[in-house]
Amino acid sequence: MNSKPVMLITGAAHGLGRALAERAIDGHRVALFDRDEAAGRATAEALRLAGGEVLFLHGDVSSERDLRQAVERIQRRWGRLDVLINNAGLAAAGPFEALDEQSWEAPWRVNVMGAVYGCRAALTLMKRQGHGQLVNVAALAGLTAPPGMASYVACNAALIRLSEALAAELSVLGIRVSVVCPDLFPSDLDQRMAGADALSRARLQRALRRAPDSAGQVAERILAALPKAPLHILPQREAKKAWRRKRRRPARFLEAMKEKARRLRRHT
Repeated sequence: MNSKPVMLITGAAHGLGRALAERAIDGHRVALFDRDEAAGRATAEALRLAGGEVLFLHGDVSSERDLRQAVERIQRRWGRLDVLINNAGLAAAGPFEALDEQSWEAPWRVNVMGAVYGCRAALTLMKRQGHGQLVNVAALAGLTAPPGMASYVACNAALIRLSEALAAELSVLGIRVSVVCPDLFPSDLDQRMAGADALSRARLQRALRRAPDSAGQVAERILAALPKAPLHILPQREAKKAWRRKRRRPARFLEAMKEKARRLRRHT
């Protein structure tokens, strides 16, 4: 009987989700959930060829029905679900007054409600098991609140607070909760933006290219942290430093954000 734990990763066809899947298959049976069916199936096939036990599940995290059906398929296939990583997400950027309705609603549906739906679907099975781990991938922006990304900041802040609330509430059920708050790393995040203007998209592209850590490095650090299930996982050194600076000297940190905002506004 296969005793490997089962992990479900959303947004698993690209970027951090794929990097997590590639590094988890040695110790887990992995279910990949993504709305990009072609890329998802290609990723699943590559992982099978590498010796992994993989299941691809096509769906959209903004649909609770899709996620519930995914968990039901996992239960039928493997009979358990040990870890859920809510990784799927959208970015949004631009001056506050230029953010349209789509810039607020799309990230909220995917980043926040996608995690809510994922946790609710997984909880049905995890409660019966008496154990499980829910991992929500937010972003450092939800802690540091940089200017020029108001809707993205708000969504990630909400996801962080949701995770903190669930960590306490679900602990009595034997279910552990963590929230991951990475800073930028090279990825296709700029291709998954809601309503961004050309200048804001270009700025994000430059920042992603200059980021020092790869998606693989970030994924390795996340997976290494999961056994201890810390509430907050900051998988990069600079992210940890930024969070410490804000907590220790909030007024000074705010002044640094104001200066960043002045530089942004000079070009808008």
